[in-house]
Amino acid sequence: MAPKRTPRQAVAKTGAVSSSPSLATESPATSGASTSAASRIPALPTAADTSAIVYQAWNSYVTDTPRKLKLVDAFMVFLVAVGLIQFVYCILVGNYPFNAFLSGFSITVGQFVLTASLRMQANPNNSSQFEKVTPERAFADFIFGSLILHFFAYNFIN
Repeated sequence: MAPKRTPRQAVAKTGAVSSSPSLATESPATSGASTSAASRIPALPTAADTSAIVYQAWNSYVTDTPRKLKLVDAFMVFLVAVGLIQFVYCILVGNYPFNAFLSGFSITVGQFVLTASLRMQANPNNSSQFEKVTPERAFADFIFGSLILHFFAYNFIN
């Protein structure tokens, strides 16, 4: 059985890199191989490509999303903003009544999760996955879950 080779020995045997102990440079015979390998690497998207993708996604959202789901999305953005404000306030000012901070932040995260569940169940594109759940039932579940969440948070504060 032949001895195992280290990656450096394997590269030196193929001739891709010189095996001299001095600076390793490409040989003229393999310089074409490295340029072809570099040409196979996909180019990074430019700022114009990224802005075109964002613009297309925004236009698709505005035209294809029902108005009720846009309202749910606006509430989710509000919850993210409230959570960020609470977190920044806790870092800058302090968290003296820690249970109040923990309760408030937990409510925003829990309400976000409940709202995301409502959005998934009320979306007409997902009706095949939630055949037995009507939008009214999903909203009733959302209200019931929100009441339970706020009840526990209220009891946690004291």
